[in-house]
Amino acid sequence: MPKRRRKSFLLRFVGVVSVLFSLLFLGLVASAAGVLWIFWTYGKGLPDYHQLALYEPPVATRIHAGNGALIAEHAREKRVFMPVEAMPPRLIQAFLSAEDKAFYAHFGVDPRALLRAVVTNVMNYGTGRRPIGASTITQQVAKNFLLTNEVSIDRKIKEAILSFRMERAFTKDQILALYLNEIYLGQGSYGVAAASLNYFDKPLDQLTLEEMAYLAALPKAPSNYHPTRRTKSATIRRDWVLGEMQQNGFITEAERMQAVAVPLAVVRRSGFDSTDAP
Repeated sequence: MPKRRRKSFLLRFVGVVSVLFSLLFLGLVASAAGVLWIFWTYGKGLPDYHQLALYEPPVATRIHAGNGALIAEHAREKRVFMPVEAMPPRLIQAFLSAEDKAFYAHFGVDPRALLRAVVTNVMNYGTGRRPIGASTITQQVAKNFLLTNEVSIDRKIKEAILSFRMERAFTKDQILALYLNEIYLGQGSYGVAAASLNYFDKPLDQLTLEEMAYLAALPKAPSNYHPTRRTKSATIRRDWVLGEMQQNGFITEAERMQAVAVPLAVVRRSGFDSTDAP
């Protein structure tokens, strides 16, 4: 290639690269400006997340006989508060596997899960399949404690902003404790300790692996996985949680196989088969 042509080619190449880098820079600036605008616009007037540090759930009043047996319980909602450090590690692992695998790594919002959900939902558009979500545990805490169940872009943006702020104000274990003590798990049960008593008549530390997996199967839609009215769906969902636990390295293949072989069984109570709603 003649020297003059080579120089002309290099000049054109440098010019194209300069334009591309300029466009990339402008795109990054515009994106940053957009994010700042969203935070400024939607971040004003949000609920005070600091109040979560004072969280005290309304617990049930229990009346016991002289021998310690429970003879009466008075409460509109079944709640039993349990510190996260007192919960079985595998119960926590079951919920992390089902709800938020990257909980201890993200900053309140999981960009990878969000991108995966967007791609999956676009691919499934028009197929009749239910859209998948990408809410982290922190986002669920923000929604359950501070926002409404309104389905809108505005609410999701506010949820994300609150989640980001909460992650800076609280430890991961504090956020997890709020979630596990407040999440609705069906049959009037709020929190894992109350659900353990309600479904299995056991404290958390006596639950089997398959029972823990069933509780972790419930947050998305307790009525869809009702243990007696929708036993098949409930069992499939429980077994999916066990599969996720194995995939995440929390249990072995042998433990998963042993757990999925156990039929789903709960303690039947009065009104247990009625329609469930929080």
